[in-house]
Formats: sequence, structure tokens, C-alpha cells
Amino acid sequence: MATGRLGVGETLGALNATLGPGGPVWIKETRTRHLRSRDFLAPRRALQARFNDGQVPEHVLHALDCLQGPGVAPVLRCAPTPAGLSLQLQRPAVFERVLSAVAAYTTPASPASPGQRVLLHCPALRSSHCALRLSQLRTVLVADHLARALRVHGVCVRLVPAVRDPHMLTFLQQLRVDWPAASERASSHTLRSHALAELTSSYDGRALSPGILGRLCLKELMEEQGCTPGYDPNLDNCLVTEDLLSALAELQEALWHWPEDSHPGLAGVPDTGTDSCLVIHVVSCEEEFQQQKLDLLWWKLVDKAPLRQKHLVCGPVKVAGAPGTLMTAPEYYEFRHAQVCKASALKHGGDLAQDPAWTEIFSVLSVATIKFEMLGTAPQSQILLALADSNISTKGTKSGTFVMYNCARLATLFESYKCSLEQGLYPTFPPVSSLDFSLLHDEGEWLLLFNSILPFPDLLSQTAVLDCTAPGLHIAARTEMMCKFLVQLSMDFSSYYNRVHILGEPRPHLFGQMFVRLQLLRAVREVLHTGLAMLGLPPLSHI
Repeated sequence: MATGRLGVGETLGALNATLGPGGPVWIKETRTRHLRSRDFLAPRRALQARFNDGQVPEHVLHALDCLQGPGVAPVLRCAPTPAGLSLQLQRPAVFERVLSAVAAYTTPASPASPGQRVLLHCPALRSSHCALRLSQLRTVLVADHLARALRVHGVCVRLVPAVRDPHMLTFLQQLRVDWPAASERASSHTLRSHALAELTSSYDGRALSPGILGRLCLKELMEEQGCTPGYDPNLDNCLVTEDLLSALAELQEALWHWPEDSHPGLAGVPDTGTDSCLVIHVVSCEEEFQQQKLDLLWWKLVDKAPLRQKHLVCGPVKVAGAPGTLMTAPEYYEFRHAQVCKASALKHGGDLAQDPAWTEIFSVLSVATIKFEMLGTAPQSQILLALADSNISTKGTKSGTFVMYNCARLATLFESYKCSLEQGLYPTFPPVSSLDFSLLHDEGEWLLLFNSILPFPDLLSQTAVLDCTAPGLHIAARTEMMCKFLVQLSMDFSSYYNRVHILGEPRPHLFGQMFVRLQLLRAVREVLHTGLAMLGLPPLSHI
């Protein structure tokens, strides 16, 4: 049997290369009705643009039928159809290749360059936890998820600011946000001395208020620096305070002093200063104007300030039906937690919130609900929160609760197999090499493998993509991809699990199909757990 990880990207690349010079033509099918007859399609219109009258030469068709290469999935047939060129894979062979090496499909398709460093700055964490707005909570969750995605991809990440408020730390732990803590502020003495030499001590001829060290004209600085497009043209004067200098000092300290054990990829890599580091400020749209001032102040007061500063701006978060409601982040958590407890009491009876065995489960379900609401939409788009109980129901297919429910169903399935094994009803799981993968012929089984397991390495890589070379101040991140993927995976698994009986009668002639299905669902479980870990969520064994 051939070895090596199969890849959707590698297969599409080989298919497009076979058609000759030109842009990409082939698409991967995802819908059930299309997957009944094909796995990839070269649409007729695209073929007509590439070839005269859309007639694909015979030698090209022959090359597609015999397609091979590193990471390329084996082809069964390729034939012209009214929709275009339809290509179907050798599905039993693909099942065998993938399910015989599950661990290879839970790591990114392409690791980052050695020594790559990103400093993620989330100004919202300088706020008091009880005053943290929903839009600020969104920036915290986006920064946390982005940090996890980058680290899985092999990037060295530093998080700023380190949190000093113990109440904020407790809240972040409640949300399962992994953020550093600090006991004291970074020293701003050097910056203060430099700032006093640069600042004007009056504002429009008036004396400055107490607590303000001086004024800096940003408009002149922007003209001198030739600042990147994206900065607000209304930026004029910046009133410099001790708090502003303290924030700047912490950023500078983090930029220049990376922990020696922060990433093994940095071992032996010389410190090239600020040029090799990308600084990303994750801010709400309300905070961006102030952050732009801090950017410019950094350039003004520090000779070797970072050349690459980007802003990841998150859109507003509003509450549906209550435009004037100013719900804080802790209030939002408590509201969702109360809904989870209420829903569980209705389902199971009794006041489970007082049961220590359920405390952790309710906490995870509450956080899952919040994270899927906050991260399931592209960061730059507005979020409209619907606070109805339906958002925490296991029956809805779009919520974090639904994903965790299906995670628990998978755990229950394997626990049931383990119990039956101990009772002597089923034999020990055989070596994967002995399984007959041709027994996987249900359309739901191919849907799980082809849409979830096979493309997962590419997804892990895509969630860490940051286009830091694009011109302008702003940068985009695709932090919504993981939530959408996990929801779709859960929907496909739920549909399959409701329709197909996995643990059949304990009869020897049925064991072959049972074991090969269990191996498929083992892979689904590993992908699901890896995806949840990217969101800081632990798997649940029951709900």
C-alpha cells in the first residue's frame, strides 16, 4: 500500500496542472447529492474557456485517469458529463490510506517558517473585568484562538498585556482563555524621560490637566513617517499619560525580550530585532482610534519600534431586540450559564447546578455557547446576539452546545463498546491493517471522511494564515473557520449516527463492518477533539 498523507490541496494542484497552463479549474465537491456521482468537477464553462468548444484532448483525459503524485488521492475514473469533467476517487483506497494514519490528519498541512514570531496585543485586557464590553470580549476570544492556531502551525507567539487584575484572571480562566499574568507593571522610566523631551507642555495655549505629561502632534509625525494607508486622517494631537507610556513600555519589553523557552524553533536563531516580528493589535472598532495613537507614539519615542504593526479590527457586538442594552461580558457569561443550568434541569430533572459532577459540564457548555457565538462570524463583521434559550439547546444545529452534545455522543459510543468488550460480547479491536475498508460504502461515511477528516490539515493551516505583506494598516484573520467546520462536522456525524446502527448484534459475521465504522469514528473523534482544543474547549463524556 502507498504511504504518505493524502491532501485535498495536493490533489487539486495535480488536477489543475494536468489541464495545462492557466488558472485553477477544478473544484472539490461537498454536497451529498453531488458526491453520489463525483468527488471533483471541472465545470463545463471553465473548460470552454480553456479548450476550444470545451473539448478536452484525449491525452489529458488519459493523464487524469492515471493521475499520481505525492499527496494525490488515487483516481477511479474521469469522464465528461453535462456538468463538465467529473472525477471520482478510489474510495476504499482513500479510506484505507486516511484511516490507517489518523494522527497525520490532525496536524497542519504546511508548518510555518522556523523562527517566525508574532506579538498579539489585546488592549481590552487593560480594562476592569466588570466593565469589559461584549465587543471587547470578542477581541479577547479572537486573540486567544488566533494564538492557538499560530502555535499549532509552529509560530512563536507572545501575548500582551500580561494581566494583573486577579478578577480578570479568574474570568479568563472561566472562559478557558490561556493568557499570561503579571504581578507588576513594566517600567516606563526610560520612555518617560524620552517623552518629556519630545512633548509640548500646553494644549492650545492652555495648561494641561493633572495626570497628563504633555501633548504630541501626530499629524506632523504622520507626514514625516509617510504612514501606511489606513490611519485615521483625523488623528491630530495625542495627550500622553502615564498609563499610555506604561502600555508602550510593556509592548517594547515583550518585543525585545522573548522567553528562551517560548518556542523550540527559536533555539539557535539570532535575534534580528524588531524587523523579524509582526505586531498585531486585536482591537474592537471602538478602540482602534486610540490604538492608532499608540502606534504612532511608539514610532516617535522608540528608535527601533516595530516596522510591521497591523490592526485586526473586530466588528461590533449587539444584542437582538435590545439596542440600548449594555450587557457586560461577565453578565453575558452568567446569563448563558443560567440558561444551560435551566435547560439541563428540564432535560434531566432536579437542580443539577448544585451537583459537583455537573459543575464542570455546565461551565464547558456555557463557554462553548459563548465562543461559537463570538468566533463563528468573521472578525470584521457585526455580531447580533440572540439571547433566546434556543441558542443553548442540543437540538439546534448551529450552537456550541450542539457540537459538545455530539462530542459526548461519540464518547458514549466508545464507552459502550468498551463495556461490551469487558462483558465478552465483542472481541478486541483488531489491527487497523486487517480491516476491510471496502465495507464503508454508506454515503454518510464518505461525507465524514471527504469533507472533514481529509481536508482538516488544510483547515489547520488556513486558520493560521496572516497576509502580513498586504499594504495598509489592517489585517484579516479567518478565525471563524474552525467553528463553522465543527458545526458542519457535527451535523454530518449526527445525521449518520441517527441513521446507522454502529454497535450491531454480537455476531461474528457483523464484526468486520462494525470495526471499520468504529475506526472511521475514531478519526472523527480525533479531528473533533483537535478542533475543540483550538478553541480552548475540553471534550465532554456526557451531557
